[in-house]
Amino acid sequence: MTANLPFSQACENNKSPILERLSRVFDEPGTVLEVGTGTGQHAVHFAKALPHVRWQPSDHPNAVDTCRPRLALASLPNLQPVIALDVATVPWPVLDFTWAYSANTAHIMAWHEVEQMFRQIGERLPENGAFCLYGPFNHQGRFSSESNRQFDQHLRARARHMGIRDQDDVQALAKSVGLSLSDNHAMPANNRLLVFRPHH
Repeated sequence: MTANLPFSQACENNKSPILERLSRVFDEPGTVLEVGTGTGQHAVHFAKALPHVRWQPSDHPNAVDTCRPRLALASLPNLQPVIALDVATVPWPVLDFTWAYSANTAHIMAWHEVEQMFRQIGERLPENGAFCLYGPFNHQGRFSSESNRQFDQHLRARARHMGIRDQDDVQALAKSVGLSLSDNHAMPANNRLLVFRPHH
């Protein structure tokens, strides 16, 4: 039944390690906004495993249809219909959420889009909220692995605005919108899960 659905091997590989971390953050009833739902594999896996959470998928208007078949097939009561969200277009659709989650988007977006994503999420997160950002990140200007260096070259060859972001830059951006890095988890395949929470 799932043979013809859009599929990402990376999503399949990383969904369990990510869920292990997210389950400790999204630990009470609330709504998660997922920015960049893609194939929908994460949305379905996480919504199924976290029935107390209302999962709100979103994606760029040009990509929003990609996840629809998988979300429809899953037919989970806590999995909401996907909404079109261009992070750079303000105002965002009126969204009320407890947490935000995004995977493998920061290196695809232009930096001004990353800035807008943080700004809009920072404005909306409640005091007990969090923004979980997954993907490859550099540290103090250095690549964490040779594979990440090659991936960065591949990205920049595809489009000049793409590239692996540096943790220091992302932390400074978060701070400017009222968010602090509370957790920094090493993940498989030289990725990280960064958890940002509102300043108290």
